[in-house]
Amino acid sequence: MQTLIFRTAAPYLTSLMLLFSVFVLLRGHNEPGGGFIGGLIAASAFAILGIAHGVPAVRRAMYFHPMAVSGFGLLLAGLAGLLSYVFRVPFLTGLWTSISFLGVTVDLSTVMFFDIGVYLVVVGSITSTALALEEREDG
Repeated sequence: MQTLIFRTAAPYLTSLMLLFSVFVLLRGHNEPGGGFIGGLIAASAFAILGIAHGVPAVRRAMYFHPMAVSGFGLLLAGLAGLLSYVFRVPFLTGLWTSISFLGVTVDLSTVMFFDIGVYLVVVGSITSTALALEEREDG
C-alpha cells in the first residue's frame, strides 16, 4: 500500500505503538499485559513501517539486527532465571531489590528483567520473520 496518507502517517503511528508497547510491558506486572503482548505490539509497529516504507527503513529504525535483539532477550531472560540460583532458591523465583537513583527509589525485580527479555525475544523473532517475508515478496 503506497498511498501518501499511509506513508505520511506510518512513522507517527509506529512511534505511538512503540511507546504503547513499552507501557503494556511495564504495566504487565500488576495488570493484564507484559512482555509477550508488548512485544507483539512493537513487532506490529515495525510491520506497519515496513509496509509503508520498505524493509530498509525498518532495518535503519531497529539499528540492531532483529535476531541479535532476540538473542539478547533470550540471554536476559535466562540470566534473570539463573540469578535465583545465586540466592539458593528455585529457578525463576522472583527476587526484588530497591536502589536509589537521583534521589528516587526504584524497585527492581528479576520478574521485570524476565519480562523485558520476553519482550525482546518476541520483537526480534516476529520482526525478523516479517522482514524475511517482505524481502521475499519484493525480491
